[in-house]
Amino acid sequence: MSSNACPVDPLLRTITGRWTTYILWMLFTEGPLRFGELMGLMPDISAKVLTERLRMLERNGIVLRTQLQTIPPQVSYELTEQGRALNDVIRALNAVAVEWQSIGWEPDKGFPESLSADTAAE
Repeated sequence: MSSNACPVDPLLRTITGRWTTYILWMLFTEGPLRFGELMGLMPDISAKVLTERLRMLERNGIVLRTQLQTIPPQVSYELTEQGRALNDVIRALNAVAVEWQSIGWEPDKGFPESLSADTAAE
């Protein structure tokens, strides 16, 4: 990495992919979860995408996959120590998101015109 490269960029690209922050949020708020439990909490995600995202998070050391040798095998997912280190960051982003939504911000639309005009006048 060059000395001018932003060290935050690779991390954000890893944790902000579609569904990835949602998975992290569920593991922060609910604790360790089995695959089916995650699917139940995220009904719009496909099993294929959930599997891909969990594998990517595991490969990056953010999520730990534990398989119990039972019949059928039980697999659960939880945050690693490094994954838990993201808790404050995700919660801070949540606070900003809630605040922005309360004043009318929408994805791909921005802030209401009246708010944007007020900010531009300052």
